[in-house]
Amino acid sequence: MLGATGVVFGDIGTSPLYAFRESFIGHHRLPIDEFHVLGVLSTLIWALVLVVTVKYVFVTMRADNRGEGGSFALLALIERVAAKSPLLPAIAAAALTATALFYGDAVITPAISILSAVEGLSLLDDGFTAVVLPLTLGLVVALFAVQRHGAGTIGSLFGPIMATWFIVIGLLGMFHVATNPHVLAAFDPRHALQFLMADPVRAFFTLGTVVLAVTGAEALYADMGHFGRPAIARAWLWLALPALLLCYAGQSALVLEDPATIRSPFYLMAPPALLIPLLLLATAATIIASQSIISGAFSVTQQAVQLGYLPRVSIVHTSDETRGQVFAPSVNLLLSLAVIALVLTFRSSTALAAAFGLAVTATMVLTTLMIGFVVFRIWRWNAVLSVPLYAVLLSLDLGLFAASATKFLDGGWLPVTIAAILVLLFTTWRRGRSLLAECLAADAMSVDLLLKSTADVQRIPATAVYLTSNRAGVPPALLHNMKANHVLHARILLVTVETALTPRVESGARLSEEDLGGGITRVVIRYGFSEAPNVPGALSALRDGFDPMKASYFLSRQTLVPSRRPGMALWREHLFAAMMRNSQSPMSYFKLPVNKVVELGSQVEI
Repeated sequence: MLGATGVVFGDIGTSPLYAFRESFIGHHRLPIDEFHVLGVLSTLIWALVLVVTVKYVFVTMRADNRGEGGSFALLALIERVAAKSPLLPAIAAAALTATALFYGDAVITPAISILSAVEGLSLLDDGFTAVVLPLTLGLVVALFAVQRHGAGTIGSLFGPIMATWFIVIGLLGMFHVATNPHVLAAFDPRHALQFLMADPVRAFFTLGTVVLAVTGAEALYADMGHFGRPAIARAWLWLALPALLLCYAGQSALVLEDPATIRSPFYLMAPPALLIPLLLLATAATIIASQSIISGAFSVTQQAVQLGYLPRVSIVHTSDETRGQVFAPSVNLLLSLAVIALVLTFRSSTALAAAFGLAVTATMVLTTLMIGFVVFRIWRWNAVLSVPLYAVLLSLDLGLFAASATKFLDGGWLPVTIAAILVLLFTTWRRGRSLLAECLAADAMSVDLLLKSTADVQRIPATAVYLTSNRAGVPPALLHNMKANHVLHARILLVTVETALTPRVESGARLSEEDLGGGITRVVIRYGFSEAPNVPGALSALRDGFDPMKASYFLSRQTLVPSRRPGMALWREHLFAAMMRNSQSPMSYFKLPVNKVVELGSQVEI
């Protein structure tokens, strides 16, 4: 629970810094009176209850793929359970788009979170305004520099800080609620409904700022593999949710007592003597706030690589005890550069707020649509109870998305642009790999024909391992080696590594082998989409024994030649070729011994 508190709830836990304030000083300002304050508070409360608690904690997190969460894990679950569903292409498109939008959110969250805290320095002295940007950039660099230590280590460091944060903001809110307990009436959802009906236009635009209170909810699902559902659910219900509700209620009570405090209601809840300690705590909390989305980005990247939507990238497992904790160095670098560029471009949390909500709400809508398939087609819940609940959740998500979409020109275009680029990369890599496999399969020689045509070829007393993505035929590297050296190894293993639609594969189902005759064995190694492949380690479990250090490993490296043959547009073929050139070497990805690998290349037109 403590580790989950430090990693998972940072984003949603620091929303009180700006979510309530933006409803009254943002692009569509509301009057500061009892009707509108209680209406906004009631909307915030029920957004947290319905979107985060009911939808994510009670429903969506039950749709885990053997402990893993996120859009790709949900897609893998649906593909495994309902592989023949005609809705599968639409679900796959939704999962790709939701994942791409999640990356857009991962770029914006660190920027707005850290900026919103550091901007509190201006409350101490206007002269501190000049140091806001340099200090923010320094904190961003420090945050991404510690990612290599892993979510478990970071969580043990961040957990006590975030637990302190939730206790402090809860106590501050409780103090102001005690002075004006009338604000507790906002727990009655009729205040939100009356606000929506009495002032529908401004209430609609206010939903675009209310969504800031639930940013980070998707990270609860994506980070599930790091800590597990029970720890996340308990930390939310027992600590984070009560503290957030009290904090928003306290801000409402303060603003009703003194409307001028709307300029910074969170910080002004604290007595002047405690402002500096609160500022320091908020700065630490907002740095941590980015952790949930960053950890989620690493998990989602690993899933995308294993499921064939991204090229191979370096994935480091940072824990020997918790299998879901991973670190992706290249993703960490790209995210850090993007966040720095964002801070320098937008320069304030208010400017970034407009860009924030659209990615979050679009991801929520797509997740709700996919969860609907799980609820009604896989779980088959009682329709009398599930249909009304699902209708309420989908309607709320659609309302939040529609309100956020009005900010497209004010900054919402940014996450949409990032998502569009990523969807292009996902689909290009998937399609290009499919075309490449078709080309190689069409030109592949059968094993029977190889044995017949090489009956007189000399066999040397050694073992050769040929990695191939095709489970039929002979890999090109074997043919190139035979033509160049006019020999074959006495023992030949044709090894194919496959990714299962589950996070992990049991050791007993890891490896299968088939004797093809003539000293040739076809071996299939299966890994889950959350596991790191280790080919020599897996082959050591072969029935007749295998010494990884006494074998030679042969890889086929294809150089793509884009052409106007049917398949993809020429510019997408060039893009796919560039992605292949920059993917991680199979030698390091499959953990092959460096001094035992031979690469044989060929040119392929797609």
